[in-house]
Formats: sequence, structure tokens, C-alpha cells
Amino acid sequence: MVVAKGEWRIATLGSHSALQILKGAHDEGFPTIAICKKGKDKPYRQFKVADEILIVQEYTDLFKLEKQLKEKKAIIIPHASFVQYIGHEKMEKLSLPYFGCKKILEWESNRDKEKVWLTKAGLKLPKVFAKPEDIDRAVIVKFHGAGGGKGYFLAKNPKDFYKKIKAHPGKGYVIQEYILGVHMYAHYFHSPLTGETEIMGFDKRYESNVDGIGRITARDQMVLPQEKVDPSYVIVGNIPVVVRESFLPRFIEMGEDVVRESKKIVPKGLWGPFCLECVLTPEEEIYVFEISARIVAGTNPYIHGSPYTWIRYPEPMSTGRRIAREIKIAIEQNRLKEVLG
Repeated sequence: MVVAKGEWRIATLGSHSALQILKGAHDEGFPTIAICKKGKDKPYRQFKVADEILIVQEYTDLFKLEKQLKEKKAIIIPHASFVQYIGHEKMEKLSLPYFGCKKILEWESNRDKEKVWLTKAGLKLPKVFAKPEDIDRAVIVKFHGAGGGKGYFLAKNPKDFYKKIKAHPGKGYVIQEYILGVHMYAHYFHSPLTGETEIMGFDKRYESNVDGIGRITARDQMVLPQEKVDPSYVIVGNIPVVVRESFLPRFIEMGEDVVRESKKIVPKGLWGPFCLECVLTPEEEIYVFEISARIVAGTNPYIHGSPYTWIRYPEPMSTGRRIAREIKIAIEQNRLKEVLG
């Protein structure tokens, strides 16, 4: 049933998870708009998910389109490119209807605030070192923002840190204990209409060049130039995962705890899609090292739904479609203001 034809439209930047968002909007009957940088529009034309494509020189030109998009009754769906290329401070000034809580983006973008949020939610976090001189074990150095792992590096002591940080002058960073285990990214959706936090799926990320190094024997690594075997963590793809079922109760509670705490730090708290980025250790501990407070690219393998949404929904339900479904229900129930931030 089409409830939005000729009325509300779904719009997003042509990047990150836009294909999924726009496809999901179509599945729920919404007309769609892709806002693309010049030369980046081909996927949205080829896959026919955008009813309209608006070309901009830079993503920040979104603000030049505000009047036009308001007239089209466009609802903006955020993803990581909004955080990375526009920034949370500018996004808070956006006057367009926006799915989700804009104020929560600051807590995602700043790793110090993120640590406070997750710690108060009762989650287990890796140790964070206040200064490089405190490093006494393997650490990973991460930069603020949604950069997809770009520039992250490992360090084993203060000397190693200062050598490697020279390549990143002026960047804000956090020094985090490196936890050995399996990385697992848990996808959630919190509905302000029902109050429920749903598990949508899980993924692992394929990172360059750290995953490629694992295919090279230690003997062969020894003959390569050092810069070729220094690990980097740029995300190049996502691999779907089904987690062991006995972990599910803990993952569900973790998502609920994060939402509950979010309501104490910003008005209305966190809603819509989010992701807890975890490491599972051999001792079956779950460490949470980051939160993404919007849709993540790890949901892209599940455009036709995940094993978890197959159980819950009678039709294919991606995270992108779940966003559109929430907006559609809110319109039907005259509660749209409750899902817009």
C-alpha cells in the first residue's frame, strides 16, 4: 500500500548506503531523491533507485538545496558520509525534516564523549590511554569522525606511537587497547513508536591492508619493505555473519542499554538504526570499541533482509526499508514528529 505517493519523499546523499536506503524507500512506496557529487551519480541511475538525482559540487552544497527539498517534502536519511563530509555541527543546523536525532551525532563523532556514553550504559570497553607515555601494551590509534578506518595504526610503545603519529599532524585521536579476538558489528534499529530495540544483523569488515597481510607468510613479510607490511584499517567491504545464538541475549541487552542511556544525554535519545562495533574474545567476553549512531555500511549485504529479519518479518526487510517502514507507520498514525529530529 502506497501511503506517501505525491506527498513525502525520501532523500539522502549518494554515497555509503544510499542504494539500500533508496531501494527500501521504494519498497515502502516513497518517491526518492539522491543528492550526488558530480560524476558519482552513475550507480543511482543504473540501479534505478532514485526518482530524482540532484547534482552538487560538494556534499556541503546540501544546504543550498534546503528550500527546494522542503518544497518537495523531502525527509533526509543520514549515513556516515553526513558525519564525515558535512560534520555534526553543520548537520545540527540543517532545517530539513531529518530521520533520527541530530544531537546524538556529536557523541558518535567525539571518541571521548562516546566512551562516557558507552561506559555509563554498562558496556565493557577496551582500556583508553590518556597520553602516549602511558602505553604499556599493544594499542590501536583511532581518529575522530567517520573515516572508515583511514589512518588507524598499531603501536607497541610510546616511541612507536610518536614515530607513526607524524604522518597525521593536527588530527584528534584516541589511544585504545588492542583487544585480540573476532571483530563483530551488531546492527540495531530502535523504534520510538513501539519502544523496541530490534537486532537487524551482524557483519565483519574487510580491511586493507590488514586482511591482505594475513595471507602473506611471516617469511615473505620479512623481505617486503616495512611500509608494505605496516597494517592499515581502511574498510573496503563487508562480510555477513550469523552470530552464535547463545550470544544473542547479551547483544539484545547491550542495544537496549545504549538506547536507555542515550535518553539521559540528549533529548529523546537515540532512535532509528545504529551499530555497536565489538570484539569477541576466546573467553567469550564482548568488548565494545565504537558506536555508529545511524545506518552502517555493514547492513548493505542484507538489502534483501538478514537471517534475523527473515524470522521477524514476512517480507524482505533491509535496514533501509525498516527506516522507510518506521516513517510510513508514523505518517499513518499521525506521529511523524516523533521520528524526526
